[in-house]
Amino acid sequence: MENRIFPEMKKHLGFGMMRLPMNGDKVDTEQVKNMVDLFLENGFNYFDTAHGYINGLSELAVKECLTKRHSRDEYLLTDKLTGQYFKKEADIRPFFSSQLEACGVDYFDFYLMHSQNANNFKHFKACRAYETAFELKKEGKIRHVGLSFHDKAEVLDQILTEYPDIEIVQIQFNYIDYDDDSVQSKKVYEVARKHNKPLLVMEPVKGGHLVNLPEEASELLKNLKNGSNASYAVRFAASFDGMEMVLSGMSNMEQMEDNIGTMKDFKPLSESEFDAVRKVKEIYAKLNSIPCTGCRYCVEENHCPKDILIPDMFSCMNKKQIFHSWNEDYYYEDVLTANHGKASDCISCGGCERVCPQHLPIRRLLKDVAEEFEKPES
Repeated sequence: MENRIFPEMKKHLGFGMMRLPMNGDKVDTEQVKNMVDLFLENGFNYFDTAHGYINGLSELAVKECLTKRHSRDEYLLTDKLTGQYFKKEADIRPFFSSQLEACGVDYFDFYLMHSQNANNFKHFKACRAYETAFELKKEGKIRHVGLSFHDKAEVLDQILTEYPDIEIVQIQFNYIDYDDDSVQSKKVYEVARKHNKPLLVMEPVKGGHLVNLPEEASELLKNLKNGSNASYAVRFAASFDGMEMVLSGMSNMEQMEDNIGTMKDFKPLSESEFDAVRKVKEIYAKLNSIPCTGCRYCVEENHCPKDILIPDMFSCMNKKQIFHSWNEDYYYEDVLTANHGKASDCISCGGCERVCPQHLPIRRLLKDVAEEFEKPES
């Protein structure tokens, strides 16, 4: 499979510099240098960072381990504009310049409007962030403008409709989130393809959680004898049309070597491998504590008076209990409840329970969701 939109991207694996090896509170630069060199030696060239990664250390590690040691034509570098670092339009250019300096480059190959959702998008629009990025592209300081996305498919559709010059979209995409009600990986992917946008993949192994699988699931993949648990997750994401690059946040040389072995001569998943992945998903589904089928009668037929996205919240709750990752908290706070009711807003009218085919005790379950995701700040 060849890159059809961006031929300068070599192969389909990107080095996400978000989870670098550490020595205490400092980046283990010697190990990162060895990882960077091995990555380049094997024909890969795409690196991804952001100002907030590792509390500001990621960009500096890029400079120390990559850009000071290799010529500019050896690598592609992506950085991002994050909403918390600008309050008005005039803040953007100085911040952008500080990123170039921190990374030790004169331009970024890709510059993404970071972590776009309905609320963030309003802030970016008000500050003319997209317009500023397009201006920087004209000035040669950015080669390509894109966005990274965390929200519902309809929000991505709105953004790409309003800003058709966006060149690439980065989405969360893995086999667990593919059909998920809260993340909507499949629907978001389909919207990007509808707009003819190539894609970058983040979280292909769900923050490492698809490496340490339940024993039954791990045995399924082991019996295929074609790679590690991580390799099937990475290849799953890369097997879809339009996936220009799959990012992996590699924390040690072992992970780097495994990913290189998987993607150096990439082959899409075979039908038997896709079938095994589907069975792994079924195993995870059995672990769910809330047996919600996502029929959405409770929100579409009954129209919850508090506009609570009940199935999406139950999906979030299930994944939080299985994976214990920060992603679910993010989706609850910044996506599911940003413009909709919180679980604690339930008035116990019971309308949802009257139409639920699974006869779930929704009112009680919403209290559990509120207890999990709406903990008071310490």
